[in-house]
Amino acid sequence: MDDNRRPIKTRSAGWAKYITDLLVKRDISPNQISVASIAFALAGAVALNLDNGLIGSILCAVGIQLRLLCNLFDGMVAIEGGKKSDIGSLYNEFPDRIADSLLIVALGYAIGYADLGWFAALAAALTAYVRVFGGSIGLKQSFIGPMAKQHRMAVMTVALLLNAVEASVYGTHYVLLIALVIIAAGSAATCVTRTLAISRQLKGNAHVDQ
Repeated sequence: MDDNRRPIKTRSAGWAKYITDLLVKRDISPNQISVASIAFALAGAVALNLDNGLIGSILCAVGIQLRLLCNLFDGMVAIEGGKKSDIGSLYNEFPDRIADSLLIVALGYAIGYADLGWFAALAAALTAYVRVFGGSIGLKQSFIGPMAKQHRMAVMTVALLLNAVEASVYGTHYVLLIALVIIAAGSAATCVTRTLAISRQLKGNAHVDQ
């Protein structure tokens, strides 16, 4: 098992394996799927900024879920489908960071808090930096939260669905602001928890070597 692979229970689901088989048979590469995740994120980001009400919120939520499906299937096609490539690691990381930033920054602009959106996107990117840094020095990569990628996207999806109601009834977007604050604070906290996890691993290795 790859220690640097995010643990996802859905990989064992029958429907996920079925779709993976279809993608493999159609000769769709993991890298193409990774790039598609950016397109879905961009579509969701644009939709939300064109309409931060009912329609835009629902379209953005759909874009997020399609982006996450791409994140699931690029790895499954690569590993389970046997289509891993030499540059797969690059495509596995960079599109994720772009997709995350597009959605989180767009959330900030959509509700008039662009600065907070940029901060949240930076904090989210740093969570991945800390994780990959741990791997670069020979440690097991840590995917712990409290605001890992799946948590950020879950918070944003739920907030968008609630905003569809709030915006339609009250014309306000407080739930989106709350979600953005949670993503920003949670991502910053995740940087801390992952850094502490790296520190513990290093100290543990040092004791073993002594």
